[in-house]
Amino acid sequence: MIKTHTLREEWFSNIRGDLLAGLVVALALIPEALAFSVIAGVDPKVGLYAAFVIAVVSAIAGGRPAMISAATGAIALLVVALVKDHGVQYLFAAGVLAGALQIVAGFAKLGALMRFVSRSVITGFVNALAILIFLAQLPELNNAPVAVFAMVASGLAIIYLLPRLTKVVPSPLVCIVVLTIIAIAFDIPVRTVGDMGAFPDSLPGFAFPGVPLTFETLQIIFPYSIAIAIVGLLESLMTAAIVDDLTDTPSDKNRECRGQGIANIVAGFIGGMPGCAMIGQSIINVKSGGRGRLSTFVAGAFLLVLVVFLGPWVKQIPMAALVAVMIMVSISTFSWRSFKNVVEHPTSSSVVMVVTVIVVVATHNLAIGVGTGVLLSAIFFASKVRNVLVVESTLDTEQKTRRYFVRGQVFFASSEALVSEFDFKESDVSSVHLDLSHAHFWDITAVDALDRVVHKFRRNGIEVIVSGLNRASATMVEKFATHDKSGSEGAAQIGH
Repeated sequence: MIKTHTLREEWFSNIRGDLLAGLVVALALIPEALAFSVIAGVDPKVGLYAAFVIAVVSAIAGGRPAMISAATGAIALLVVALVKDHGVQYLFAAGVLAGALQIVAGFAKLGALMRFVSRSVITGFVNALAILIFLAQLPELNNAPVAVFAMVASGLAIIYLLPRLTKVVPSPLVCIVVLTIIAIAFDIPVRTVGDMGAFPDSLPGFAFPGVPLTFETLQIIFPYSIAIAIVGLLESLMTAAIVDDLTDTPSDKNRECRGQGIANIVAGFIGGMPGCAMIGQSIINVKSGGRGRLSTFVAGAFLLVLVVFLGPWVKQIPMAALVAVMIMVSISTFSWRSFKNVVEHPTSSSVVMVVTVIVVVATHNLAIGVGTGVLLSAIFFASKVRNVLVVESTLDTEQKTRRYFVRGQVFFASSEALVSEFDFKESDVSSVHLDLSHAHFWDITAVDALDRVVHKFRRNGIEVIVSGLNRASATMVEKFATHDKSGSEGAAQIGH
């Protein structure tokens, strides 16, 4: 009953909205797939077939309903050298291997790594992508005739004003249809989708990549496959998190890893380039009313129908209409509240967000930008945790014993701070008691710091007693410490 309910909810709970949203996305995918094919240096049909199959397969096997996956610019940039040096068949093989690696990542539950990506990094990722989407539209406006600007302005007016009158039909779809009719009726000389490249005239067929099954082939494709798998999963998981927020619904990140892998394998076997989730098209889908898997499936399936069977009509769609839609996407994607948050949020969070934006926009590489943001977040976090470490002490003059109370987290960033808190040459002290009841030792650097403290005291003739280690810390100390634990009370007090 639960599975039946889930199937109905994910596929058929929003049929009308998903069908219309899928149609809008299908139209928006065509120029994107053609452009990414050009970037990768392959025939246009390689990108179009990929957009079809990746969307359809990820709709079935993916873990995030309503998210759109297809051929993407980030993946296209990664494979330019491979196609140029070895040919398109090696691209297909690399995509298949990348898919296998992504499936392994899914079963290894690497989707859970998203919990280590801070909200500041996600906001920076979203803002950078919004900027890149907008910048990608500028070539269509550069030295364009007045008619193009008029059509873009009219398209934006339709997109933003129509919902005030009715939401029966997605306004981006109305924008595309109306501007296409106007361009054809008045024979307006503007750039069209057909100018982007040739459409395929047949359905894709199954074929094994035409590469020799040798170790040399593996050596050629493996570095590219690793890069495709990592960048693809990173973009897909980030996009899934964003769609989670937009729809206020959860997703299965590990299933998404596996679904992306299956989609890339199938794409490689039907002559398509590898791909991943697309945040721009995913937002178009959600903003147009898409909520279920049916929207993603329709987007991919209808794309194939459009380019193979309705190509002569689709080719007449003016690029200005799609530019208007993508400008709407960039505006709605950008987190405008982040301007206010830069002032209100902690400085470290704001720095992470701004640096992520700058790096992504400068490199046009989302993986590098997000990696930089995560690294900065980790550094700031380590700095904050280090400052939480506190060491207090009391002195028993009669017993000539000093008792140190260590509170906080001891790890690579705070280990030096721990060592610096002790007076190793105190003349009136013959023994030291280290009370670690409220401390936790996380790594071998922390254990090494404890070793150094004990050894320094003993070199100065001061007896050391260590007590209060919790079970996890005691395990680390017992396994990696070098100081003599025979006089330690740690083992006796584990768990107290």
